Amino acid sequence: MPRHNRRDKRPDRGLGGGVGWARTESGPDGDWLVRNVAGSQATKHYRCPGCDHEIVPGTPHVVAWPADEHGSSADRRHWHNGCWSARSRRGPTRRWS
Repeated sequence: MPRHNRRDKRPDRGLGGGVGWARTESGPDGDWLVRNVAGSQATKHYRCPGCDHEIVPGTPHVVAWPADEHGSSADRRHWHNGCWSARSRRGPTRRWS
């Protein structure tokens, strides 16, 4: 007899409002929704707004976007972990400000 995969009956968890995989962080630059990306999940190249260097596939990093109601997927930015932590001291590079 063939095996039947059980369906996950938990409701989908969204990313908004600090619920699900995203957490809310507050700083001098406002409130942000932040999600950690494991190196195994990082499959594309991104440009970090903190240092303007490339984030290569396989590098753990964070994705952050404004927590206000106007924040959208177009506002998401991928940051190196250290650059995200130091953003209050450095801020984004010229290209992103």
